[in-house]
This record gives sequence, structure tokens and C-alpha cells, in this order.
Amino acid sequence: MRYLFIFKVQQIKLKTLITKTKNWHEKHTESMSFGQRLADSVATGMGSWRFIIIQSVIVAVWMLLNIIAYIDHWDPYPYILLNLLFSTQAAYAAPIIMMAQNRQNERDRLQANEDFRTNVEAKKEIEELQLRLNAIEVDKLDKILALLQEMTAKPC
Repeated sequence: MRYLFIFKVQQIKLKTLITKTKNWHEKHTESMSFGQRLADSVATGMGSWRFIIIQSVIVAVWMLLNIIAYIDHWDPYPYILLNLLFSTQAAYAAPIIMMAQNRQNERDRLQANEDFRTNVEAKKEIEELQLRLNAIEVDKLDKILALLQEMTAKPC
């Protein structure tokens, strides 16, 4: 019964330790500046099907309105103004997406380091358990040999 109580206390301590410690992702997210969070959200938005569909609809409407317009075509056929808008969008989007990719590489590196640290700790624990199991095995074998020697020493 005492061992069960000790086990429960250790479980509670472990749970409180786990809830108090932050993982690498939470630490990384908290350390990001406003600009970094903004760049990540812009890159996430621009890399979505929603963005592609909305942009395609806007382009189709732009071209349709320019074709239908009878009197004043604000952007005639080669669509120079539309090309200028796309060029401006690409000029701003490329560096923002690169910043988001660099941060993703940093997150991947942090995760790999954390995984390596966890693997090293697990390896140490497994090696300790292996040593304990070997000690128990040797102890049991010694006891079995002692019992066999007692049995052979006693005449029947």
C-alpha cells in the first residue's frame, strides 16, 4: 500500500512538472516579434488555395470589366496596370515568404536539437534499466546456484 502511495505522489509531481515546463514550440512562438508573426501569417495566407481562388476571381473580373467597358477602359488589353499590381505584389511577397521559410528552418533545427536531447536522455535511461536488469538477473542466478548447492549438499 505504501508503494502505491509513493507511486501516486510521483505521478502527481511528474504531471505538475510537465504542465509547468514549456516545449520548444511554445518557447519559439513566444519569442517571435510582431513582424515575424505578421510575415508568417502573410506567407500562410498567400500559400493557400483560398488566396489563389480569390486572386483568380479578381483577375477574371478585372479583365471582364475592361472588356465590357464601352467608354473608359482604365486598363486596356495588355493590362499594364494589372501587371504592375502583380509585380508589386511579387516584390513584397517574395521576401516575406523567404523570412517565413527561414523561421521554419529555425523551428526545424530547434525541433531536431530537442529530439536529439530527448533521444540521448532516453538512451541513458535504457542503459540504466539494462544495468539494473542485469544486476537482478545475476542476483537471481546466484540465489539459484546457492539453492542448488544446498540441495546437492543435503543427502536424500
